[in-house]
Amino acid sequence: MLETRNLLLIDENPVHAEAFREALLNAKDGPFRGEWVRTLAQSVERLREKTIWAIFASLALPDSQGLDTVDKLLRVAPGVPILVMGGAEDEDISTEALRRGAKDYLLNGHIGTYSFGRALRHMAERKTAEEVLFAETERAQVTLNSIGDAVMSTDMSGYVTYLNVVAEQMTGWLDQEARGKPLAEVFHIINGNTRELAPNPIELAIQTNCTVELSANCILIRRDGRESSIEDSAAPIHDRTGTIIGAVIVFHDVSMSKSIREEMSRLALQDVLTGLPNRLVLMDRLSQAIATARRNDKRVAVMYIDLDGFKQINDTLGHSAGDSILKSVAMRLVGCVRCSDTVCRQGGDEFVVLLSEIRHAEDACVLARKVLNALTLTPLLADTDLRVTASIGLSTYPQDGDVAETLIEIADAAMYKAKAMGRNKYWFHK
Repeated sequence: MLETRNLLLIDENPVHAEAFREALLNAKDGPFRGEWVRTLAQSVERLREKTIWAIFASLALPDSQGLDTVDKLLRVAPGVPILVMGGAEDEDISTEALRRGAKDYLLNGHIGTYSFGRALRHMAERKTAEEVLFAETERAQVTLNSIGDAVMSTDMSGYVTYLNVVAEQMTGWLDQEARGKPLAEVFHIINGNTRELAPNPIELAIQTNCTVELSANCILIRRDGRESSIEDSAAPIHDRTGTIIGAVIVFHDVSMSKSIREEMSRLALQDVLTGLPNRLVLMDRLSQAIATARRNDKRVAVMYIDLDGFKQINDTLGHSAGDSILKSVAMRLVGCVRCSDTVCRQGGDEFVVLLSEIRHAEDACVLARKVLNALTLTPLLADTDLRVTASIGLSTYPQDGDVAETLIEIADAAMYKAKAMGRNKYWFHK
C-alpha cells in the first residue's frame, strides 16, 4: 500500500483552498492528504509537527510577502518541494523564487482544480525522477568508491569537480575541499627521472578529444609531500550531444609493483645466498673489461676459486652451516679485492674473481696468496675452529685468450691443476 503524501496549502483565499481540496480528491498520483493554513506562522507550526511531502505557498500572505516567504520556507523545510502562487505582476518574483529553490509556480487567475491537479502530477513525476536520479547517483557513487582505482574529474577549464575515496587517499585532498580548485593544485605530478612537472593529462585529453596515457615514470606528490608512482589514463567527458564538457582521469598506485619489478631485476643479476653478482653479470663485466684493456693496453685476470672438501662440511654439519660458510667466504673475497674488481659466485662452492686492468700477471698471484691467507686466518663459522682452504686457478688476457668464456674455462682447468697438487694452492695456466 502506498504511503499517504501530506500536502500543505498556505493561502488566505478560500476559493483556492476549495480547488486544492477537489484536486486532491481527484488526483491519481496519491493518496494525498491536504491541509490548509492562512499564514506563514501557521505553516511553520505544521512543518515542525509533521512530515510534509510538498508545499503550495502564496506570495501574498497576511504575515509574509514575496521572496521572504520562499526563503523562510526553504530554511524551515529544506528539501521539501515548494510551488509558489502569485499574480501576473509577481511573475518576475516567481521566476526568482525558482532560482532560489522553488520547483514551480502558478499565476492567480489561472488557479483551479485543473491547474492544481496538473501541478500535482508534475510534482509527483519530478519527485519520482529525482528519486531515480538519486538512486542512480548513489549507485554510481558506491561503485566509484568500491573500485581500487582513484577517479578524478574536471570541467573544461581544468577545475576539479569530483574525487572518489581512493583519489582522496592518494592526493590527500577531500572531495569537497578539492572541488573548484585547479587540477595542478590537487593532482601534482612530476617526472620521476627529471623531477620536473609532468604534462597535464587532462589538458591533453581535452585538446585531442581522445584517451591519453600518463607519462612514463609518473610520480604523484601527495598534499603532505609523500610520493607514489602512478599509472593509467585520462579521457574526455562528453554530453549527450557529443560536446566535450570536461575530462576524467583514472590512476592507481604502482609503487609496490615497481619495487617488486626492481627487486626481481636485482635478483635476476644476483646470487640469492651471498648477494654477489651472478654468472650473467660476470660475463658482461668480463667482456667489458677485455674491451677496455685492449684499448688501454692493460691486462685482465680471472681467478677461479673452489673450496676444498666443502661437500664433507655439508654432509657433517648440514646445509645451514654450509650456507653460513659460503656467505663468510663471499665477504672475505670482497674484502680482498679492489672496488673496480668483481667477485661472483659461479655456483655451489665455486667463486670467480675478475681483476680488471692489472699491469702484470704477478699482480694476480699476489691476490691469490692474499685470498688463501684470508680464508684460513680465522674460523669461518661462529663458535668453531673451522677453517676452509681453497684451490685457485688463474688466467689472463691477452696471454690466455681474448674471449670471456675462454678465460673462465682456462682458469677452471688451472684450478683443477692446483687441487691435484695438494689443495690450498693456486696455479697459473702455462
